[in-house]
Amino acid sequence: MNRKTLWITETAVLLALLVGLQFVTKAMGQFVTGSCVNLVLGVAVLTAGLWSGVTVAVLSPFCAFLVGIGPAFLPIVPMVAVGNTVLVVLLHLLCRDRKPMAYVGMAAAAVAKFVALWLLIVVVVLPMLGLPEKQQAVLSASFTWPQLVTALIGGVLAVSIAPTIRKALHK
Repeated sequence: MNRKTLWITETAVLLALLVGLQFVTKAMGQFVTGSCVNLVLGVAVLTAGLWSGVTVAVLSPFCAFLVGIGPAFLPIVPMVAVGNTVLVVLLHLLCRDRKPMAYVGMAAAAVAKFVALWLLIVVVVLPMLGLPEKQQAVLSASFTWPQLVTALIGGVLAVSIAPTIRKALHK
C-alpha cells in the first residue's frame, strides 16, 4: 500500500471511530463522550501524523453535526473544529513520546483547547446567536471547564497508549 493510500485509510478509520464513539457514548454525557473524542484526536495525531490529526479534528464536528450528535447550532461547529485543531497541533509539537514532558505538553494542549473554545464560543459566537438567556447559559457551561477536563482525560489516555499503537503499527 502506498503512503497516500495508507494516510487516507488511517485518517478515514480514525474519523469513523471518532464519530462512532460520539454516537455510542452520547447518552453517557459530555465527560465520557468528550474524553473519547479527545482520546481519538490524540491517537490520530500521535500515531498517524499531524495532517491526519488535523483532518480528523476539522471534519469530525461537521460529521457529528450532520448525523445529529454534535453541537445543535451550526455557527458553533467551526469553532469546535478550531479548538480540536489547536489541541492536535500542540500535541504534535509537544508530545512525541511517553516521557514525563509529554504529559506536560498534553496539559498545555488541553488548556489551549479550553481557552480557544471558551473565547470562540462563549465570548464570541453565543452572544451573537440571540438565544434565550437560559439556553445560552446551558451552552456556555458546556464550553467552559468541562472542555478542560475532557481534554485532559482524553489527552492522558492518548499520550499513554500512542507509543504502543505506533510500535504495533511499526511506526
